[in-house]
Amino acid sequence: MLLLLLAVPSLHGVFTNRRLKSSLDGFNNLVREAQQRTVSERRPYLIVWRKDDVILRPETFAKGERVKPTAQFQLVRGEVLKLSLPAALTKKYPAEWIFWPSGICEPAAVQFNGPAGSWTVNYSPLAVQPELTDYAAR
Repeated sequence: MLLLLLAVPSLHGVFTNRRLKSSLDGFNNLVREAQQRTVSERRPYLIVWRKDDVILRPETFAKGERVKPTAQFQLVRGEVLKLSLPAALTKKYPAEWIFWPSGICEPAAVQFNGPAGSWTVNYSPLAVQPELTDYAAR
């Protein structure tokens, strides 16, 4: 019984860390898909922040094309995902992150905070590689 009582907090930490890593991996998959689609389709794509999710969609839709998200990162209750665009020309910018057909993106920092913990990632414009600057499981 004593061993079980000692193991429960440890298992809770493992599951919490797994949920936090899953959120980071899910968002990075959305970023990779944005970059791949911009290059393969030769058109800009946006990652757009909405109330309960973050979606990927073309910047503009072709005539007759259905207006719908291409991919989605769903937020669950208590989770917040914030976008920061350090190179933006205005202080108040739309919650949209653009990827151009050349495969580069606007430089961005993304912060996640939820019941499992928090993480912050910086994305450089040329490599579009995530640089994890903060990661803390609860």
